[in-house]
Amino acid sequence: MSRYQKWILISALATFGPTLGHAEDLHHETRYRVALAGFPIARADFRTEVKDKHFTIRGDIDSAGLADLVTTIEAKADVSGTVGPQRLQAAHYTLYYKSGRKQHTYDVVYQDGNVTSTTTTPEPKRPKNWIPITEGDLRSVLDPISGLIFPVGTNICSQNLPIYDGETRMDLKLFPKGSHPFSTDGFSGITVSCGVHFTPRSGYKQSRDDFQYLSKSEGMEIWFAKAEAMNVYAPVYVRVPTKYGTVTITAVKYGND
Repeated sequence: MSRYQKWILISALATFGPTLGHAEDLHHETRYRVALAGFPIARADFRTEVKDKHFTIRGDIDSAGLADLVTTIEAKADVSGTVGPQRLQAAHYTLYYKSGRKQHTYDVVYQDGNVTSTTTTPEPKRPKNWIPITEGDLRSVLDPISGLIFPVGTNICSQNLPIYDGETRMDLKLFPKGSHPFSTDGFSGITVSCGVHFTPRSGYKQSRDDFQYLSKSEGMEIWFAKAEAMNVYAPVYVRVPTKYGTVTITAVKYGND
């Protein structure tokens, strides 16, 4: 699994959120099945907690099926921050990622949407054709987890999402693709379907084949479903075309504990 496929797995899996503007304690859980060309490769469990307008999202992702035959993949994602009137505002984002013997931790601190510090452990060695992050790239950005949660009333498929995941700065531009029925444990109804244009900005190797492939593709899409108790829209299905086949991320549970 490439570095980008790992990113889209983490970001797309964090697809649930608290009711914006509510003060009571809330809990929510979403579970996912991840497949490549129809074959299972990973499973995930994410939990959201909200208390006194402060939120935390914690996720655990593990390889499964065919992926276990190649290498063991494990990831843990955490984001915390405050519940604003329009969206979640991250204060701290951490991603731990392990593939085989390789381990990496990405840690990002935000203030008012701007990155104030970012560290990677261990410190990576950058190739000569690396496109560096600039100071301007770290202003008015979203983390890859809470950045995919929208309050009811938002025109979801007109959003341009400036995402920073601790290494790469990218834009996800959403555009309308109609609607689709979707059913799973905790939800049955009509989803809002958005196509996605992926544009890498900085923090990546210029010659990356997977980024070039995806930036030219028009086949990436996300389906957003309404979480009634939470009063938000969040993804329940993601489709990502790759050179190795289509990656799909499907919610098998979408609701309260």
